[in-house]
Amino acid sequence: MEKHKVNVDLEKLQGFQAGARAQGRSMSNMGISVVFLVLVLIYTAATQADSPTGIFVIAAAVIGAYMAMNIGANDVANNIGPAVGSKALTMVGALLIAAVFEAAGAILAGGDVVSTIRKGIVDPSAMADQMTFIWAMMGALLAAALWLNLATWFGAPVSTTHSIVGGVVGAGVAAAGMASVDWVKMSAIAASWVISPLLGGVVAALFLFMIKKLILAKDDMLEASRTWVPVFIAIMAGAFSMYLVMKGLKKLWVPGTGMLWLIGFGAAALTWVATKPLVAKSSFALENRRKSVAKLFTVPLICSAALLSFAHGANDVANAVGPLAAIVSAAQSTDMGTGKVSLPLWVMIIGAIGISIGLLLFGPKLIRTVGEKITKLNQMRAFCVALSAAITVIGASWLGLPVSSTHIAVGGVFGVGFLREYLSTQPNQKLKKSASDKKKRERRRLVRRREMLTIAAAWVITVPASALLSAALFYVFTNVFE
Repeated sequence: MEKHKVNVDLEKLQGFQAGARAQGRSMSNMGISVVFLVLVLIYTAATQADSPTGIFVIAAAVIGAYMAMNIGANDVANNIGPAVGSKALTMVGALLIAAVFEAAGAILAGGDVVSTIRKGIVDPSAMADQMTFIWAMMGALLAAALWLNLATWFGAPVSTTHSIVGGVVGAGVAAAGMASVDWVKMSAIAASWVISPLLGGVVAALFLFMIKKLILAKDDMLEASRTWVPVFIAIMAGAFSMYLVMKGLKKLWVPGTGMLWLIGFGAAALTWVATKPLVAKSSFALENRRKSVAKLFTVPLICSAALLSFAHGANDVANAVGPLAAIVSAAQSTDMGTGKVSLPLWVMIIGAIGISIGLLLFGPKLIRTVGEKITKLNQMRAFCVALSAAITVIGASWLGLPVSSTHIAVGGVFGVGFLREYLSTQPNQKLKKSASDKKKRERRRLVRRREMLTIAAAWVITVPASALLSAALFYVFTNVFE
């Protein structure tokens, strides 16, 4: 009895110590993020204070840095979560790779110009004056950042693009009325709530089904792997080459459709030639087991995580610095952002560093949600999710469909999960196991409905929540600070 009491006391002590360590890390992370924001404040105050509207640029820079950190904390999980969940990368390794490639993508290919009104959903000429426009953009940026922060706290991966779109709509309606919003574009964005996860899920499930039929269903899985694994890796190389050119390198080069296809097929052919002997060499040292086949996808999966991070940094940094660029433009002129504005390097650097800091300090929570809590992933399944993200974005861009890369990636995780769930209910003569083992195996394969409902709810309310918050902030700014 005494021994049991001692064990209980030790468990309580260990739990208290673990909680204290977690609380200490949380406070430390908060301190580092505050230091970053203070440094941004000091830099912009030193360089922008002489301008008549410098105070607004300084405030917008700090809010933009806060937004960038929230993008890193929430959105980057979709790129590296599957790799971590499949054990292809450790958490530390994934964080370092993503931080480096996110920052590189943002700085090197983050866009030479951006439309100062994100997505063109609000008519800036409807604004009454320059200050109204500045307050509207300030409210939109802060509302999007606060919503992302809240979603991260709840563990829900949401679209940063939809967050900033909702912020711009809310501030636009508050500042200039309902007529200032392009509701046709807004309806297309609403459609993407359904289109994006469905496309991502179907494409990921399709590739996983092909791997199962062409490789895992064969008696000699390693022999089948020598034939088909290089093909799947080649498809990945071709897709990512096109994805990077379309989404990540648009600042540096915009090729035509023919050149884009040539790049994709060329990369696929070169990759197939290079990887076929490597896969064959690696497979001869492995056992004829599913886990052995999964190992052959580890290196391609790590490469895909790095490439997705680069493209994400190049593409989504605009969600943090786009409204900031609008404020800088409006503060320095009277066009209220009706044209396009070149992004100063310091703005891009703030966005790049902010994304990396947010990822390193607060990213693990969402990474675990995407990689571990939705469904069980291995290297093959995670590879299918990454490949689905690249292919679906490419296809949707050509078809003119409005899609969210966040929704596509998470939809891909759900897709492979539901496919495994369906297949687990089908009779399998090769698996001669007890009824209890079968039940355990099926339970392990189920997609967690609680996570699915939480994420779906967060997706649906992202635009209206950020819009309402933005409108409220605009009201506060214009009635308190003016």
